[in-house]
Amino acid sequence: MKEKIKAILMRAVWTFFQTFLGVIGGEAVTLQDVNWGFVLSASTLAFILSIAKSIVIGIPELEE
Repeated sequence: MKEKIKAILMRAVWTFFQTFLGVIGGEAVTLQDVNWGFVLSASTLAFILSIAKSIVIGIPELEE
């Protein structure tokens, strides 16, 4: 069970940072132009959805 929770959180963290970097890259030219509220909101939503998806569908890395 502990291994499953760790895998779910690792996937969610990766998803958070991928979304974070992707939204910054598409959002602004300079760091001053970044809408940080939007970036964090989108990244957090991706984090939550990743956890929900892992719980409902499963984690391919752990399935045998």
